[in-house]
Amino acid sequence: MSLPPPPPLPSGERLAPGVALLSVPGRGLAVRTPEGEFLRVDTGGVSEAALLAALDGAPAGRDPGAARLTAAFAAAGYLAGDGAPDRGGLSGHRVHLVGDPVLTEPLARQVRSEGGEIRHLGPDSPLPGPPGPPPGDGRTAVVWCLDGPVPPGLWDEADLLPSRGIAWLRCHREGALVHVEPLAAAPGDVTSAHLRLRRLAATPAHRELAAYWAGPRAESPAPAHTPASAALTAGLLTADLLAWAASPHTPHRHLRLLTLPRLALTTHPVLPVPPTDPALGNLPAPVVSAGPACVDRPVPGAPGVSPAPAPVVSAGPACVDRPVPGAPGVSPAPAPAHP
Repeated sequence: MSLPPPPPLPSGERLAPGVALLSVPGRGLAVRTPEGEFLRVDTGGVSEAALLAALDGAPAGRDPGAARLTAAFAAAGYLAGDGAPDRGGLSGHRVHLVGDPVLTEPLARQVRSEGGEIRHLGPDSPLPGPPGPPPGDGRTAVVWCLDGPVPPGLWDEADLLPSRGIAWLRCHREGALVHVEPLAAAPGDVTSAHLRLRRLAATPAHRELAAYWAGPRAESPAPAHTPASAALTAGLLTADLLAWAASPHTPHRHLRLLTLPRLALTTHPVLPVPPTDPALGNLPAPVVSAGPACVDRPVPGAPGVSPAPAPVVSAGPACVDRPVPGAPGVSPAPAPAHP
């Protein structure tokens, strides 16, 4: 036996973005939320045709039941508000951009598409917000994007932004790895200094890693950002800004690593480093000795090359307090010897 055809569905002009209304054969109406959850609609004796007409914009005053259902849809957030356009998740927020145009330009486009206000700063421009206790308004963020390693000390002042009520987000590239660090919005959130300390503590090659950051270094050209990788990096940063705007007090505790040119993305949990001494309260710079004590062991070198004073390991980041094996194709370092 064939079921009768369902009544025509509304055009959807009054439904909120991402919300779908559908007629299930033999079960009545259902709503699909933007998150993919299906909810059955109990019309309470109101005909489907009357409800659909009301949701399609027809006057519901002649049918009190349809008017109540329409009000319930609006209260649940499933109807658009009075034809007003969606202003975006960053509406009313200011985003200050610093860094390399290959990343800041696509990020500016995405932030504007979400209703955010963009202001560009130079690397030597003063950061927003006065130093000291007066907090910001909680609607201002600074995003710093580097297409290369971060020189020691460059982000020390920016690490203080969360204590001023200003969100602090950043990314940089080391060789073929793009690091998208977690957003910091309040004192105690993960800062750039925290990540440096974690990475130094997690590798026996902490001296080599610190030297790589400090430079100078001879380095062959790494895979450059492509439009796709820059757009993906900008999208990850925009997603962090949207999450912060929607829930300003939720801490962000994940580091994302994007491998070029394959665009392989991995996520790593990371925790802040609690200060243990007043002198480390702001963690202004990485402490090289934070890594595990180890004894230098020579590694056989190529003919004519002096042995290296320490094992060569992957300089990739680590977000946990334990040594990380070398990447494929890189010889893993021997375990550190303790006296």
